[in-house]
Amino acid sequence: MLRSMYSGISGLKNFQTKLDVIGNNIANVNTHGFKKGRVVFKDLISQTNGAAAGPTITRGGVNPMQVGLGAQIAAIDTVHGTGSLQTTGRTLDLAISGDGFFMVADSTEAPSDEGIIEVTGEEAFSNILYTRAGNYYMDENGYLVNAEGKYLVGVRADEYADLADEEGIILDEKPNVAGEEGANLFEDGVLTPGEGELGAIRVPISAQNMSIGQDGTVSYTDLNGELKYAGQIILTKFANTGGLEKVGANYYRPTANSGNPYAQVGTVAGIGAIQSSTLEMSNVDLSEEFTEMIVAQRGFQATSRIITTSDEILQELVNLKR
Repeated sequence: MLRSMYSGISGLKNFQTKLDVIGNNIANVNTHGFKKGRVVFKDLISQTNGAAAGPTITRGGVNPMQVGLGAQIAAIDTVHGTGSLQTTGRTLDLAISGDGFFMVADSTEAPSDEGIIEVTGEEAFSNILYTRAGNYYMDENGYLVNAEGKYLVGVRADEYADLADEEGIILDEKPNVAGEEGANLFEDGVLTPGEGELGAIRVPISAQNMSIGQDGTVSYTDLNGELKYAGQIILTKFANTGGLEKVGANYYRPTANSGNPYAQVGTVAGIGAIQSSTLEMSNVDLSEEFTEMIVAQRGFQATSRIITTSDEILQELVNLKR
């Protein structure tokens, strides 16, 4: 009798967790780059009332007799399916049509009085996080940042054409950031591009316009009407994206089970192409979530009925002694 009550309690706890996950999914239905969660159940231990026995000369075999003792949560997964892509017409709205992630980080050095961040290379960034959210902006100095001011990680140009008499780097002479074909730019845990210096990407404020290619190349038109190179965005992907840990604000960080990050530029090794003027929406399907909510609600009601029924039977047993 008590076993059924405790089984019912375990079911209530599981369905409550399922409803928590569904509620979070629905709350983030309009969050750019959000990846929905799901709950998977498994049974708890079973009490064996009779062991199995093999066939004998006179009788056949006997199956074991077992009573289950409830359910438990097997996993709470993050489903990394691609959300629908929405065209915005804004150059700095970026989406990845593939498995890659953007990297954003803090700078290890504040801009100078002229608004320039001098530090480059492996010491340029700290606290790197990974995200699928692609709404980026230019700060007051022209650096590409996200809504929280974290810098978009990539390779920066060695020089810029801020003024008409400054040359900058012609787009056709951009460095080979990808290096050897398919090579992982995370070498021994350190982000090392094939060519060029790692650093915050800046577009001169005097630029007439800018564009971002599918491989992450950031270019701009200078005051003389010439196309110049500003930098290139580096993407990452993981062997097990489900192993990434959510840390809030659409950020992820690696864990022991996600595998080491694989870094490359867009369109290389299946990491995905960058789509400018596009944002990736949440991969939450409201019709699916409401269906799962109904299933969870009915399951919650059914397990509640198990508890009340067991309680009524116990009450009848108590009433036998009058």
